[in-house]
Amino acid sequence: MSPSQREVRFVVIGGGQAGMATGFYLRRSGLIPGEDFVILDAAEQPGGAWARMWPTLRTFSPTQYSSLPGWMMPPWTGDSGYPLAAHVIDYLTQYEKRYELDVHRSVAVSSVKGESERLRVGSTDGEWLAEHVVSATGTWSRPFVPTYPGSFTGRQLHTADYRNANDFVGQRVLIVGGGNSAAQILAEISEVAATTWVTLRPPLFLPDDVDGRALFEIATSRHRARQLGEPDTAGVSGLGDIVMVASVRAARERGVLHAREPFARLVEDGVRWQDGTKSTHDAIIWCTGFRPALGHLAPLGLRGPEGNIPMDGTRSIKEPRLHLIGYGDWTGPASATLIGAGRTARELVAGLNHRD
Repeated sequence: MSPSQREVRFVVIGGGQAGMATGFYLRRSGLIPGEDFVILDAAEQPGGAWARMWPTLRTFSPTQYSSLPGWMMPPWTGDSGYPLAAHVIDYLTQYEKRYELDVHRSVAVSSVKGESERLRVGSTDGEWLAEHVVSATGTWSRPFVPTYPGSFTGRQLHTADYRNANDFVGQRVLIVGGGNSAAQILAEISEVAATTWVTLRPPLFLPDDVDGRALFEIATSRHRARQLGEPDTAGVSGLGDIVMVASVRAARERGVLHAREPFARLVEDGVRWQDGTKSTHDAIIWCTGFRPALGHLAPLGLRGPEGNIPMDGTRSIKEPRLHLIGYGDWTGPASATLIGAGRTARELVAGLNHRD
């Protein structure tokens, strides 16, 4: 073995909320951070995707329902207890220190390859040979923008690039997307600019008293029902898409939560609608979601005919030494949320201990 190669039992790729939760349960199972397992993270600072989100973004649940295992998030007393991104970043930073998870930072993983006995993880800090690899890289680094005919010469940005409504004062802004990010960004920008909202279908707003707590339980119930072969309840999608946090409720009161159908094409100074009419815009914000950041797994050749990686819970069916967490319901109920990441990580590590 060369000096740049190290052996561990587990390599966790990604130091965000899913990586932290996995590290907690590996540590609680008796493994030593830095010796038995390592967490590799490409970012320079803790916080995962939260460190790259816009500052006024809020969680969809109060702090007591937005915590990772072992340590409750300190309470956020303002705004009905729904903390801002900075509060979550501070919590994740302290969480990492509290459990001495020994995250290797600014370490980008380029590949995971199969070996006869171990998986080989290639990174900017050399190679790691591991019995198991947990991929927890999330989706934030892979923003998705749909393709439309035509071209727009004004400013275009994605949710991942948005920072502040003040950048759009007095402008005409088109916001595309029907999820929580679109609704929160629309709520902010509509206070300082003329906004137009575009969604694929009419937006579905959750009742005012339903937040991330209920969404997690609904997603969990759906997952259990599907495992038992019971009829699909449609889960969260059967109830609604958008959590009515305070800013979105305020936008509703101002009468700006009205969406239009998708436009037909882009034009230089705006868009042309399906009926042939045109509207002009200074900026377009694409709140159109993300794709899983899984390029490092390409050498394993795991994608199925539909482009996804077939899974049994969090374990890859084709490569059982590989586990995925935090990418959405397909890797565990609500696993891309704080509370969901914790529960999924618990099941992941318990399954490892049971099988191994």
